[in-house]
Amino acid sequence: MSTFGRILHYCKPYWGRIVISTIASITVGSMDGAFAYLVEPLLKKTFATNDKTIFTLLPIGVLILFAVRAACRFLNDYFIRTAGELAIQDIRNDLYRSCMTLGLRFFQKNSTGALMSRVMSDVAVMQNGIANVVTSICRDGFSAISLLIVIFYRSWQLALITFIVIPLTVFSAQKIGKRIKSLSGKSQEMIGDVGSILQETFSGIKVVKAFGLGERMTGRFHAATTHYYTFIRKAIKYNSLSAPVIEMITSLGIAGVIWVGGSMVMSGQLTSAEFFSFLTAMVLVYKPIKSLNNSYNIIQASIGAAVRVFEVIDEKPEICDAEKAVSIDRVAGNVEFRDVSFAYEGEMVINHVNLSARHGEIIALVGPSGGGKSTLVSLIPRFYDVTDGAILFDGVDIRTIGMKDLIRQVALVDQETMLFNDTIANNIRYGNFTATDAEVESAAQAAFAHDFILEMPDGYATIIGDRGTRLSGGQRQRLCIARALIKNAPILILDEATSALDTESEQMVQQALNNLMTNRTTFVIAHRLSTILHADKILVLENGRIVESGSHKELLENSGLYSRLCSLQFGDSDSPNSDSNASIN
Repeated sequence: MSTFGRILHYCKPYWGRIVISTIASITVGSMDGAFAYLVEPLLKKTFATNDKTIFTLLPIGVLILFAVRAACRFLNDYFIRTAGELAIQDIRNDLYRSCMTLGLRFFQKNSTGALMSRVMSDVAVMQNGIANVVTSICRDGFSAISLLIVIFYRSWQLALITFIVIPLTVFSAQKIGKRIKSLSGKSQEMIGDVGSILQETFSGIKVVKAFGLGERMTGRFHAATTHYYTFIRKAIKYNSLSAPVIEMITSLGIAGVIWVGGSMVMSGQLTSAEFFSFLTAMVLVYKPIKSLNNSYNIIQASIGAAVRVFEVIDEKPEICDAEKAVSIDRVAGNVEFRDVSFAYEGEMVINHVNLSARHGEIIALVGPSGGGKSTLVSLIPRFYDVTDGAILFDGVDIRTIGMKDLIRQVALVDQETMLFNDTIANNIRYGNFTATDAEVESAAQAAFAHDFILEMPDGYATIIGDRGTRLSGGQRQRLCIARALIKNAPILILDEATSALDTESEQMVQQALNNLMTNRTTFVIAHRLSTILHADKILVLENGRIVESGSHKELLENSGLYSRLCSLQFGDSDSPNSDSNASIN
C-alpha cells in the first residue's frame, strides 16, 4: 500500500481532472442501480395497468439514460487517462532526473537496457494501474454498491445468497493478484535483459558485422525472449484464470437465487416483477465485481513495476554537494593530489598518489594498461570520490565545492567521441548553452572543424545522426574539441584523445588540441607520443602508483619503466621523433 500510495501521490496535482472523472464514474455506477430499481415499477405500470403512455415513453427514456451514461463514461475515461498520463510523465521525468544525479558507479552496475526498461516499460505498466484506480473504484465500485442496495431492498433473503459468493471472489482475486504482482516484477527484469541485448547489438553493429556475430547475437536474443516468455506466460495464465474462477463462483450464487427466488414467487412471497428486478440487479452486480477483480490484478502488476521504478528514484547519489558547499566562479587552474587513494569494489586502484600541477602546465600520464591512468583523472571532476586523501583546486578541497561550480572548471575530451543526434551547432553548444552562433563558429575554427562543417548539406544545422555516425572519426573528435573549447574551462582532461585516429586525422586533431591546451592546466593520458614529448611533467603509473616522474629527457636517462617502454617502441632510439605515430599504452 505504501508503494501504491506513492503512485497516487503523483496524481495529486491533477485532482481537478480526477474529480471530474470521479463524478462521472459515480454517475455511471449509480445509473446501473437506478436502472435495476426502476424495472419493477415500470413493469407493474406498463403491463399490470396497460398504460400505453409509459410504454411509449419507455424507449425514449432508455435512449436518454444511455446517452447520459455514454457521456459520463467518456468524461470518466478521458479525464482519468489524461490525469494518469500526466502523472506518469512526472514519474518518468523524476526517474530520469534521479538517474542524472547518480554517479558512474551506478551505471557500471546497471546495464543500459535494464535502465531503459525501467524508464519506458515499467512506467507504462504503472500507467495502467493509475488509469484503473478511479475507473474501477469509483465507477464499478458505486455500480456494485447501488446494485447491492437494490438487491437487499427487494429481498434480503435472496441478497444473502448472492452476498455469500462475493467474499469468495474477493479471496480468489487476492490470491491471484499477489501472484501476478510477483510475476510482473520478474517479467520486467527479463524485458530489461532483452533491451540490453538490443542496445549492445545496435550500438555495436559494426563489430557484429565485422566478426560475423549475427547468428550468435540472434541466439542470445532468442534465449532472452524465451526466458521472458516463461515469466509472462505464467502472468497470462493467472490473468486468464481470474475471470473463469470468478464466473464459476458467481454461478453458484445465481443458481441458488433462481431456485430459492422461483420458489418464493410460486408461494406468493415475492411478485414476478420484484423477482425480475432482483435478477436484473443480481446479474448486473457481478459485472462490476468482476471488473473490480480484474482491476485489482492490473493494480498488483502496476505495484510490481512501481517497486522497480522507485528503487531507482530512491537511490542515493554517491556524489553530492557538501552541506556548506563553497561557490567558486573560476579557479586559476592549480591542481594538487594530496596522498590520494581510491578503492573500487574493495580493490585498491589508486595508491597514495601525490602530484601538483600549476596553471598552464601539461601533465602526461603513461604506463601499462590497467595502471590507473583513466581512474586517476576521473577523480578530478568527481566522477568518483577519493577513498583517502584529497584533491584541491587552488588549495580548496573539491569535495567542498558545489558540483555545478566544479563541473564548470573541467573540460573533457575522451577517446570515445560522444556526440548526440542533434545539429552540429548544438553538439558544440553542449559545452556552453548560452554561446552565440559567432562563438560556436569561432570554437569550430579553433578546432579545425569549420571547413568540413561548411561542406555538410546544412552546414552548422546538419543533423549528424546517432553518436555522430555521419561523420568520420577525425571529424567527430574535432567537434568534441570544439565543445571543450567553447566551455572555456581552466582545467582540461585529454583521455587518449587521438588513439583511434589515422595519421592524417591525428595531425589535424593534434593542432586543434594544441589550441585547446593553450593557457590551461592539462592532464593528458598519452597514447601517442606526439602529445607528451613536450609535457611539463610525465608521470608513469603502474598498479595505481606513480613509479616515475619528470620530463621526457629525464625519464629516458633514468633507465626505468618509461625508458623500457620507449625502447620497446623505438628500439635503441632514445629520442623519438615528435611526429611519430607510435604509442605508449
